[in-house]
Amino acid sequence: MFIPREIYKDLSESSASFPVITITGPRQSGKTTMLKNIFPEKKYYSLEDPDVRLIALADPRTFLDQSDTGMIIDEIQRVPELVSYIQGIVDNMNKPGYYILSGSQQLELSQTKRTIIRKYGCY
Repeated sequence: MFIPREIYKDLSESSASFPVITITGPRQSGKTTMLKNIFPEKKYYSLEDPDVRLIALADPRTFLDQSDTGMIIDEIQRVPELVSYIQGIVDNMNKPGYYILSGSQQLELSQTKRTIIRKYGCY
């Protein structure tokens, strides 16, 4: 069920000024539903999906260039390397609200897990 929140106005206003908006919060708290409702024109990608995650890891630039209207990238903590690519892209463009990122509150914990997994080659 969709429940309008007070933060909707703030998100809409911020997306008119900033090229990247990031929302974090606990799992199953309604972040995805909220973002899809506020930004219905943006393509949605979940990095929780193994196929989407592999594409983002294999070719980050092509992944991030898939839309002319911007994108919602959910579970960004699953591919933290994308943030560096996003920074480079938005430094060279003037498109407010282009990237909408969301993820769990435990971003640092997830990045630590990824480092351990990479070190031992179990990706």
